[in-house]
Amino acid sequence: MIAWLTLTAVAGTPDRPDSLLNSPDAPVAVRLRADLGAVSQLSHRLQVDTDGTRVRIPRQLGQDVLYPFTRFQLDLDVGKQRRNTVSFLYQPLDFRSEIAPTDDLVVGDVTFAAGEALRFRYSFPFYRVSWMYDLWPEQDRELAFGLALQIRNAIIAYTALDGSQAVASRDVGPVPLLVGRLRGPLSEDWWYSAEITGFYAPISVLNGSDNDVVGAVADASFKVGLQTGGGPDLFVALRYIGGGSTGQSDNPDGFAGDGFVFNWLHTAALTLGAEVR
Repeated sequence: MIAWLTLTAVAGTPDRPDSLLNSPDAPVAVRLRADLGAVSQLSHRLQVDTDGTRVRIPRQLGQDVLYPFTRFQLDLDVGKQRRNTVSFLYQPLDFRSEIAPTDDLVVGDVTFAAGEALRFRYSFPFYRVSWMYDLWPEQDRELAFGLALQIRNAIIAYTALDGSQAVASRDVGPVPLLVGRLRGPLSEDWWYSAEITGFYAPISVLNGSDNDVVGAVADASFKVGLQTGGGPDLFVALRYIGGGSTGQSDNPDGFAGDGFVFNWLHTAALTLGAEVR
């Protein structure tokens, strides 16, 4: 199992008395947050097998366009002072394209000939549950740290449109995390948010294997938002999500070939969002 180390910093909406969902005396307060916008791949390089083709996905496999981006989160603030927070996050990422490469494409032990139309899919959604404890007693600010568990659900697939050949890799697994969060207001009505989630890990050291694999991931954003005084808080967010791995793997569910994979993705998303409490 791959262990990931994650640190998150957020500054955001202060509490307001006119909550839509919560009573001031309730032992649990609910917060719902959703983002909707567009995401672009800044860069994505992928190579399967030591002798495989290292492909620049956006330019060579037709993914140099905008894709829909959504993000959903539920926070439960627990206790009289609501200093314990349990969060549930779902983040879909699914990039698909159809193109006829101008050069031969070698993926593991399969070769897609130049000019042969193929479908490419890179899907990496994740699910995350976390617990945090707030060290800052003020109601309109938060400095919290805790633990989280993330489930990755990755699919990478190349498929010839005529159905003659296909090659794919699937990977589902748990990822333990460390989490931190910072919250605070800009003014009585406006707030800002800055988030960072990331890890860098020598995976062979963490999971005790002999494979020399290095992995990393980063999730960072900056938000500016407005309290609407009785309605949901509204915000605009600029977010970066990226990461990947390099090294040798013996995963039997992966691509054929010698097990080497070089996979690094960098994306940027611009979204509008709402938070309801």
